[in-house]
Amino acid sequence: MKAHTKETQTSMTPEKALQFLREGNERFQNNLKANRNLLEQVNDTSDGQFPFATILSCIDSRVSAELVFDQGLGDIFSVRIAGNFVNEDILGSMEFACKLAGTKLVVVLGHTSCGAIKGACDHAEMGNLTKLIEKITPAVNAVLEPADESSRTSKNLDFVNEVSKKNVLLTMERIHNESPILSEMEKNGEIKIIGAMYDINTGKVYFY
Repeated sequence: MKAHTKETQTSMTPEKALQFLREGNERFQNNLKANRNLLEQVNDTSDGQFPFATILSCIDSRVSAELVFDQGLGDIFSVRIAGNFVNEDILGSMEFACKLAGTKLVVVLGHTSCGAIKGACDHAEMGNLTKLIEKITPAVNAVLEPADESSRTSKNLDFVNEVSKKNVLLTMERIHNESPILSEMEKNGEIKIIGAMYDINTGKVYFY
């Protein structure tokens, strides 16, 4: 499989970009890989890059976007931060990726059993991590059930995973509200902004 070119990127639609990711995740789940020569892709992308998607995911070592979507060099922009939330710098990176570099799809990818989410559920405090976790706290507060505080901790994985999903949705909401550039591009049909959850037990990505 060749690296993407200006022509293939230009012909890409948001729907086609999503289909590429779906197919890549299917290959990953079945322990298959697209036939690609990475060294050849190094050469192909030496004069420029034409990725088709931008993926915001967690730093979790089990959730490498390139691996779980079976993508090669030059295929995706990968933005990673614990808890997959956005700030000004990440929004700016996304705006560059879509408006200037031409990607057609923005995916906010959460995952099950997320350590950052667990920390937020437990109101953990430690150095700079404290400030990071504060950015995830709105998702914890937005999940109303269970109401019993003793069940709203990292020990309750169902609660943790619901908070992860809510965090993805709130992050998408922030992208729409805080990036007029990306919001307008989506309104014009140039890009799509979607959410997804990766199941660390199965390797499957659920889009929503």
